[in-house]
Amino acid sequence: MKFEHRSQPLAPRPKFLRRMAAYALAALILIGLSLLVGVLGYRHLGGLGWIDALLNASMILGGMGPVDVLPTPSAKIFASAYALYSGVALLSTVSLLLAPVIHRILHRMHVGSGN
Repeated sequence: MKFEHRSQPLAPRPKFLRRMAAYALAALILIGLSLLVGVLGYRHLGGLGWIDALLNASMILGGMGPVDVLPTPSAKIFASAYALYSGVALLSTVSLLLAPVIHRILHRMHVGSGN
């Protein structure tokens, strides 16, 4: 029995760029929603002003660390959970952005095509 090799051609560049834009939009939505949760949590549980809440949420989400000391145990628990979540969100965002590029590279190299 002989197997035929049918290599799928690469998607045309405009289609690939639309796919990249869709993945970038998904990553932007993930970052935006994550930042919103962080700002609201720091604002209401940490008692911080809007700008300080944005600063703390941005720093945690970006992997830099907190700026302000939090006064209550509930705020500290929120900050801990948000920091753990932010690490996963950062990795997920990078994965969303790199997935189409890596997929295209693997297709170009014919990985998994039997050659």
